[in-house]
Amino acid sequence: MDVTVLSADDVAKLLPMRECIQVMREALAALARGKALVPLRTVMRMPDGSGFLGLMPGRIEPDDGRQGALGMKAVSVFPGNAGRGIDTHQGAVLLFEADTGRLSALMDGATITAIRTAAVSGVATDLLARRDAAELAILGAGVQARTHLEAIAAVRSLQRVRVWSRNPEHAVNLVKETAARSGAAIEAVPTAEAAVRGADVVATVTASPEPVLQHAWVKDGAHINAVGSSIPSTREIDSATMTAARLFVDRRESALNEAGDVLIPMREGAFAADHIQAELGDVIIGTDKGRRSATELTLFKSLGLAVEDVAAAAFILKRARETGVGQTVQM
Repeated sequence: MDVTVLSADDVAKLLPMRECIQVMREALAALARGKALVPLRTVMRMPDGSGFLGLMPGRIEPDDGRQGALGMKAVSVFPGNAGRGIDTHQGAVLLFEADTGRLSALMDGATITAIRTAAVSGVATDLLARRDAAELAILGAGVQARTHLEAIAAVRSLQRVRVWSRNPEHAVNLVKETAARSGAAIEAVPTAEAAVRGADVVATVTASPEPVLQHAWVKDGAHINAVGSSIPSTREIDSATMTAARLFVDRRESALNEAGDVLIPMREGAFAADHIQAELGDVIIGTDKGRRSATELTLFKSLGLAVEDVAAAAFILKRARETGVGQTVQM
């Protein structure tokens, strides 16, 4: 059995952001139409609280010329890695033949996660942000901050970008790395409030266990992508913002089981489960209209789904075979 092995560099080369945004749009549409299977992820937490290992299987049915896809991501999240100069997310994606179940590819999972997560926020921004959105605030300055800048710039003509990080040096470094190619005026700012005030689009991509964004700072008509928190006990967004926003999620079942940004306000009595307006795929296929007015606050709570990883992996493998990228290993 031949298995294609693809490194982080291979994945980055084969999965450009604009193409990934389209792949994510198609994957979430398939989910909304009932053409994808995405069980809740299995999570094993480290006894000392240092991190967790998640297993995320998924399947997309073949349909109207679309190839089926079957796979799984194994991902570890260790927030302490940031202090070691290591990505907080590590892992691998395994892709299997959809009709036989044979292993067909093994590829770097951290790079897929970095690109596809931002690409989904790109889809959400394209669907939910005002068409004239031109100012972006990024809270956080890690890997996801970089890919989110690229993804949001792909769907909106940005004029100004403000970056805040709890580590000011990280924000400064991000600005230095991206200023020449961002196409917008980009600056590091000293507070989260300074970043958010006046922003049309906000991306929260931190590892903070407590809110880094307050409703009082948010501009009328803004759109927020809440990305950094992915477990029930942590959140980046305060309850007032979550309550005021028209709330969209990648998958309702996942949000109601795993998203602290949603679950903590629910436990506080701020709102009930029906505060979730729709899944992003519902907006893509037209069963929900998304933004209803220029002054409405919209918020997309992203958790990340296996269907996104599997769709990205299938696209990457197809491109690898077309271009001869990667290594073939006999198993």
